Amino acid sequence: MANTYTQILVQIVFAVKGRQNLITEKHRESIEKYICGIVTNKKSKPLAIYCNPDHCHILIGLHPSVSTSEMAQDIKANSSKWINENKWVMGKFNWQEGHGAFTYSRSQLNQVVQYIRNQPEHHRKKTFREEYISFLEKFEIDYDDQYVFEFND
Repeated sequence: MANTYTQILVQIVFAVKGRQNLITEKHRESIEKYICGIVTNKKSKPLAIYCNPDHCHILIGLHPSVSTSEMAQDIKANSSKWINENKWVMGKFNWQEGHGAFTYSRSQLNQVVQYIRNQPEHHRKKTFREEYISFLEKFEIDYDDQYVFEFND
């Protein structure tokens, strides 16, 4: 893609199947590093990541040849396979179907990075459901409650 210059900043958000708290602090950093490797292998740049016990946020400088759906699918499929191979959860680990993808401008980069890095503090005040619905509303995305992630709040 010679002479193609882009800046595509996208935050992808996805949840653990059944919204179970399966990502432990003990393994969180390893999972985040593995996911960053997946992103890098897709010619994209991981800018910030935080895996909460039941969901994950990742900000990516997305390569123009990769769709957000393809990126989310690869991250979820490969990371769940890797988590299962390492036997880090009892039973089988899976991410829920679907994801959220939200784009940002360069001027918002630092704010979004700090938001993602500050997830533990943020979730002391707001549930994942509240957070996710606020993203959908902020970005004016039409949604049907029955097709939004399974929430156990």
